[in-house]
Amino acid sequence: MPLAFAALGIVFGDIGTSPLYALQTVFSIEHNTVAPTPLDVYGVISLMFWSVMFVVSIKYVLLVMRADNDGEGGILALVALLRRCLGGQARLLGAVTLMGIVGAALFYGDSVITPAISVLSAMEGLELVAPAAGHFVLPGAIAVLTCLFLIQRHGTHVVGRAFGPVMSLWFLTIAILGIPKIVAHPQILAAVSPHFAAQFVLGRPWVAFIALGAIVLCITGAEALYADMGHFGRRPIRLAWFAAVLPCLLLNYFGQGAMILKEPATAASPFFSLAPEWARIPLIVLATAATVIASQAVISGAFSVSRQAARLGLMPRLRVTQTSREEGGQIYIGAINWLLFVGVLALIVAFRSSERLATAYGLAVTGTLLLTTTLFLLAARSLWHWSWWRLALVIAFVGVGELLFFAANITKFTSGGWIPLVIAGALITLMLTWERGDQARSAAKARLEGPMDEFIGQVRDSGVIRLPGIAVFPHSDRNTVPLALRDNVEFNHVLHENTVIMRVISENVPHIRHVDRVFVDDLGDPDDGVVHISYRVGFNDSQNIPKALAEAVGMTEELDFDPAEAKYFVSTLRISDHRSGILSAWQWALFHWLTTVEAPRAAVFHLPPDRVAVLGAAVEL
Repeated sequence: MPLAFAALGIVFGDIGTSPLYALQTVFSIEHNTVAPTPLDVYGVISLMFWSVMFVVSIKYVLLVMRADNDGEGGILALVALLRRCLGGQARLLGAVTLMGIVGAALFYGDSVITPAISVLSAMEGLELVAPAAGHFVLPGAIAVLTCLFLIQRHGTHVVGRAFGPVMSLWFLTIAILGIPKIVAHPQILAAVSPHFAAQFVLGRPWVAFIALGAIVLCITGAEALYADMGHFGRRPIRLAWFAAVLPCLLLNYFGQGAMILKEPATAASPFFSLAPEWARIPLIVLATAATVIASQAVISGAFSVSRQAARLGLMPRLRVTQTSREEGGQIYIGAINWLLFVGVLALIVAFRSSERLATAYGLAVTGTLLLTTTLFLLAARSLWHWSWWRLALVIAFVGVGELLFFAANITKFTSGGWIPLVIAGALITLMLTWERGDQARSAAKARLEGPMDEFIGQVRDSGVIRLPGIAVFPHSDRNTVPLALRDNVEFNHVLHENTVIMRVISENVPHIRHVDRVFVDDLGDPDDGVVHISYRVGFNDSQNIPKALAEAVGMTEELDFDPAEAKYFVSTLRISDHRSGILSAWQWALFHWLTTVEAPRAAVFHLPPDRVAVLGAAVEL
């Protein structure tokens, strides 16, 4: 129960604030020709009900959350799970990785749009209270979002303490708002029957198809249920969904539908029209707090996805700041934070209302839904050996609906739907270029470094001078020599008495237990003072080399020293030119620029600045 209560604040912020704008967008004359008539209202509410039940309750809560990667969820965790089980199936493995890249890229589009549309929709309640206050909506939204992005560097733990109570109050409030309208018009409950959805689709097929592009807004944030599974576990999230979130959301949506049937004019702003006039100002305040929480959830998610992508070799090294000593998932990445902020402000200034911005929302959401379904079906077949008829049921009741959602949103491409695709396209290009260029750079670097075993043999036979002290060389390949170590021996003809080569291995799992992280290799001689340490981390673990060294001290006689006295020698490699055909000219230019903004290895590995020396070389690609 405590975990379920906490999950209300973190997991359900996005989907929990959808009632602010979902039904309003469906009936917006700017995008659709849905009318506040019984046929259309019953049909829309029925489609919303079954969308929530099939996509969220059945697909995510009951099915997809079974596909956990050591307890972690999310599309990249699902990709990592599939990469382990697919083995040598190179083509399928490549397709799975590409789907993961596309899904992560679409998530960034969602991370830009969600704060903009959520906060704008909350502030727009001012127009209903006082039409003259409409000109305060845009600057007010910008002020709220500016404060939100400014506090990110300080961590979310302070605001996080209020997440659970605020969202609990929010869900209770939206349920209370809906109940009186349902009591006044109980016939709306008949919309649970799918025949109303069928009547709407068959009676007005084109209108219903276009309306799907807005109806999908009622399930935005469904991916968060899966992505945040590692923070709370499967059972608390399921408990919170079925016991609190789902009933409250349905009561509010059915209440809005009942009110529109009785008062068609309220379709212009159905959510805030549910409240009596005296309660609208407090409701706006509560809605703003709830949308800030929803925005915080996707911003934090963008930080986590960025770190996972960097660990999987899909993005450059990023400067990651841990904002909590207790929670490993609470991190801050300045570059991502300010890129999101610029993107959010640009959207708000360009679209200026939640109704217009809703057109840009659907493609990011529906694209991620389809990718998750596809990857889940692969996992169900490969891992659990589901029969084809079970897969066909998921495709029929979930996949076909999501495909229709996606198709409906394609019709809004020219009116804003292109925005998430442009964001995703840019990130996909960046990730694929970085992955290819980094592989070429690593191969060129390995040729310069030379084989480790041969180098160790030469050092032993040459009688090189041994200096007192502890030298640690971070290095990514067990079989090659760190450039800094080779240069130190070849140019200075010296080697420290205690020489440690440390390799950080990023595994395709979220976490590695502390007892399984450190492995020591004496490199063939337990008495020469040269030792290799492999430090295994998951993509949600910190790559802290001084901490790893402290864990390794005492494991062998060669590691009997004070780690606080260690000096760190970091190898760098500068790209001097591009001559091969591995990358095209524009890809090489992009990769070269990315290497210049890459976070220093010393920062990534948490090395103490006063005990670090950097040695480098140049290489052609």
